[in-house]
Amino acid sequence: MINLTLKQLRYFEALTRSGHFGRAADACAISQPALSMQIKELEEALGTALFERNARQLRLTGFGEEFARRVRDILRAVDELGDLARASRDRFVGRLRLGVIPTVAPYLLPTIVDKLTRAHAGLDLRLRETTTPKLIHELADGRLDAAIVALPVSEPAFVEVGLFSEEFVLVRPRADESRPAPSREMLREMRLLLLEEGHCFRDQALSFCNLAATRPRELLDGSSLSTLVQMVGAGIGVTLIPEMAVAVETRSAAVSIARFEAPKPARTIGMIWRKTSPLSEQLNEIAGIVRASAATLYAPTAPEPVV
Repeated sequence: MINLTLKQLRYFEALTRSGHFGRAADACAISQPALSMQIKELEEALGTALFERNARQLRLTGFGEEFARRVRDILRAVDELGDLARASRDRFVGRLRLGVIPTVAPYLLPTIVDKLTRAHAGLDLRLRETTTPKLIHELADGRLDAAIVALPVSEPAFVEVGLFSEEFVLVRPRADESRPAPSREMLREMRLLLLEEGHCFRDQALSFCNLAATRPRELLDGSSLSTLVQMVGAGIGVTLIPEMAVAVETRSAAVSIARFEAPKPARTIGMIWRKTSPLSEQLNEIAGIVRASAATLYAPTAPEPVV
């Protein structure tokens, strides 16, 4: 019988994810030689190579790719055993790995962290801010317990719970403050500043303006809402931001805010997690705390029912 350890599998998974021995060793909090030795022992136990190695690149072998898929399933199942034990306790304690999209994280997280730590004193909250596609991938792989994203994500393996809905507002130079809000048709003719590819908010803004995602003319990309607002203040163009970002992003910029006439652009923010998660009851409770946190920032509307 092949004798493998969970430690070896976790080291292998970290190396697969990072593609670099040094970064994987740092992620596992061990030395690089120790990690290399564990991977070598794992390959010897299996009787075959898991990686192709050369001076510039580390690549999984054909067997290594199949092995990696099985290892992810095993580690996810092991983590869910721990979640099952935590779910049986009277209160939620231990690790909670929560992902949040960048157009929500800076504005909601401070309040969420405060309320969660007050409600669950033993909670070890670990936060991850990145784009929706990465959050979905990491959630499916078991590297996150839940994620706060714009709905719907339409992934059959996930539970989707609506938290709140919010409108988008137009940010334009302060000199335009007295002018009426432009129509969608007028907005299409303006120099529109958007988040770079990968952000769901970019796609939502393009959808409202009825613009093709590939249209190059007069579209300028930024890495954050803060960058976009500052660019507007410098007179470069106009942009859309969610309601929750207004207070933070416009306080130090020479810009004005305009709200659209109906139909108004909006999004629904929700929380998602795996349907197989033993922590579903606890995550529903966490979702309620997040919903209450949002209500203290401004007056979001109730989300549309998730079908």
